[in-house]
Amino acid sequence: MRSRAALLVAACGAVLGWAALALQLVLTLSAINAQGGTALDGVWRYLGYFTIIANLFAALVLSLGVFRPRAPRLEFAAVTAMILVGVVYSLLLRETWNPQGWQKIADVALHDIMPLVMAAFWLLRPHGQLRWKDVPLTLVLPLGYLTYGLARGAVDGWYAYAFLDVAKAGAGRVVVNGAMIGLAFLLMALLMAALDRLLARF
Repeated sequence: MRSRAALLVAACGAVLGWAALALQLVLTLSAINAQGGTALDGVWRYLGYFTIIANLFAALVLSLGVFRPRAPRLEFAAVTAMILVGVVYSLLLRETWNPQGWQKIADVALHDIMPLVMAAFWLLRPHGQLRWKDVPLTLVLPLGYLTYGLARGAVDGWYAYAFLDVAKAGAGRVVVNGAMIGLAFLLMALLMAALDRLLARF
């Protein structure tokens, strides 16, 4: 019963994820075009956000959940990333802008619904295969993004998030921000690993 529910959630979540990502891409291309930029500029801007990277990963993991056997470590990394996407956005970023229309739909789908879908999918999967040594794997995505975000910001001067903007926040502040983000992911991963062990008993 749970396996069928997980399959249904994975299928619906994959469709929603890819659709929301496609919608956001169209909106980004349109916005960049209105500013005089090219399609390549739009794609480059689109791929600058951790939300997009995490949702691409989640949509891929959900798609794999439909067509192949379990990938517990990938699912673990994806659910950790998506929960943090929802939490960080709600606590730090939601009040910084007021999206309307289609942008509001994409915003809710990527920041609110997809984290919930990914969490539901993970909860419905069999548990007990994770080990504590798997926890560091969840840091690959956020730490990789931090490196990527800082590198691209150094090249073109644009940072997706203010807490990464070295020019405005200063290098020391950015290092502290990066450490705090890494710690948040580590704590979330430890919590999810502990939950995995607990759920394995039922």
